[in-house]
Amino acid sequence: MFFFDPRYFLFALPAMLFAMWAQYKVKSTFARYAQVPNMQGVSGLDVAQILMRNEQLQLQVHEVPGSLTDFYNPADKSINLSQTSTGGPSVAAMAVVAHELGHAVQDRDGYVPMRLRSSIVGVANIGSNMGPLLFFVGIIMGGAARGQGSIGWSVALLGLLLFAGAVVFTLATLPVELNASRRAREMLLRNGLVSTQEMAGVSQMLNAAALTYVAAAASAIANLLYYALILFGGGRRRN
Repeated sequence: MFFFDPRYFLFALPAMLFAMWAQYKVKSTFARYAQVPNMQGVSGLDVAQILMRNEQLQLQVHEVPGSLTDFYNPADKSINLSQTSTGGPSVAAMAVVAHELGHAVQDRDGYVPMRLRSSIVGVANIGSNMGPLLFFVGIIMGGAARGQGSIGWSVALLGLLLFAGAVVFTLATLPVELNASRRAREMLLRNGLVSTQEMAGVSQMLNAAALTYVAAAASAIANLLYYALILFGGGRRRN
């Protein structure tokens, strides 16, 4: 049966394990530095206010439930901070808030990679949802077995191409996130909010977070390669 194809695990399992490790890494690093107070004694919300004022950022600040659910919304120019980031004066909260404000600075400065990523959000959403569905529908219709020219193969190819758009989005996310982390470090230093010792903790937090985006890209690429193998490699072709 196609759905129990053991080859899938050759592609998906390494990426899956990497993603699990990346999630563990970011959560454990956050938990560690959430217990380390910053020397300025400022909360995540204080950091947001200081950086917005000094960096001349006109933003709305919203608190959202959860942990590590922080995000910047370019649509309404708002920074949305989780409850764990707005609370106590920790190094972890400082790093998370500064990273999200790094995205706000990107938006203000017209950072090209961010604009490119934003331009393909719609395609990525459609591709991530409809791509795999169309691909498997095409395969069920006999796309891999009957080969090029069949309706099933065409449907599967469409699904593959749509999913490829989602993969491009995950790849486009990497430079945006890495740049936001770089800007976060620079802002914290420029505004005198961190010491050299604290910067080591901030960097560990930001590097751990970056791993989750690398893992997401690796997982997407692994799935895309598997789909391509099934469609173009003939998977279960009949002679």
